[in-house]
Amino acid sequence: MTRHLVWDWNGTLFDDLAAVVAATNDALVHAGGNPVTADEHRERFRRPIADYYGDELGRPVLPEEFALLDRVFHDSYETHRLACKPAVDAFDAIAAWRGSQSLLSMWHHTNLVPLVEAFGLTPLLARVDGLRGAGGGPKLPHLVAHLEAQGIDAADVVLIGDSVDDADAALSVGAKAILYTGGFTAERKLRAVGVPVAASLLEAVDLAGRG
Repeated sequence: MTRHLVWDWNGTLFDDLAAVVAATNDALVHAGGNPVTADEHRERFRRPIADYYGDELGRPVLPEEFALLDRVFHDSYETHRLACKPAVDAFDAIAAWRGSQSLLSMWHHTNLVPLVEAFGLTPLLARVDGLRGAGGGPKLPHLVAHLEAQGIDAADVVLIGDSVDDADAALSVGAKAILYTGGFTAERKLRAVGVPVAASLLEAVDLAGRG
């Protein structure tokens, strides 16, 4: 039976699609590409992010260039995310879960922790982990480390996120996944994964409780 929730942050608990699209466009334009719309981003985004940039630019993005574009993205994101807030039902969804819960984000740890604290969520979460070091890759190794640090068996876990990568990470370690349609990924892509899909975070928690 599921006893622990792992929440994704960006696009799930934190409603920051507009900031992500704006920062993505700054990176793409910096590299000589064209901006994308929110719907295009939801349809085409994937990890590794360097491959996504390559898809949009029509050419490979080498590690050195990706490191530069990643800095452009994060510098831009830090400005745009100031206008963003948690998802409308984020607080209610966290309060509705009766087991333990934690947060795992691919946003930089040093930026993530103060924001989670500022929203008053830290006391509700057993652990908060963001990205330490270089980013852009899959969530899987970070989920492994996140669960190991808490001594949690993946079989007791449901990850709630908004991307195919979230589901891939969860299923790869033997956890369950529930995907939220209000984030960064088009609903049709989420449904193609074959795991439960929720239109709200409260619905996602309800589905997790049935596991």
